[in-house]
Amino acid sequence: MITPPKNKKVGDAAEEEALLYLHKEGLTLLTRNYRCSRGEIDLIMKDKNDIIFVEVRVRNNFHYGTAVSSVNSRKQKKLILTATHYLCQQNCFNKVNCRFDIIGISYTPIGANLEWIKNAFPVQHF
Repeated sequence: MITPPKNKKVGDAAEEEALLYLHKEGLTLLTRNYRCSRGEIDLIMKDKNDIIFVEVRVRNNFHYGTAVSSVNSRKQKKLILTATHYLCQQNCFNKVNCRFDIIGISYTPIGANLEWIKNAFPVQHF
């Protein structure tokens, strides 16, 4: 069970929990907190031959919806543009398969829940 962070910033702690979880699932870290003028991607992972762009979201309450539902179309577009930049910088655009995953971590009074949505949104919508 995941417990809410006490001494670290909540976002950093959530990213660390997500990274540990993905490592246990067999993914390998390529880059953390990739930034460019288009935006930021929390985790860029490798799953066999595929590149996985991971957005990590955390919620302490559900007043504004779940962690996963907070990745709206505007955020999706920024993720796609940032991922395109990364792929071009790595000289692998159109040479690898990729997908966009979301990890939502929701902290509640009785514990925490981690939700991993693989292939969370299609790229062709943008």
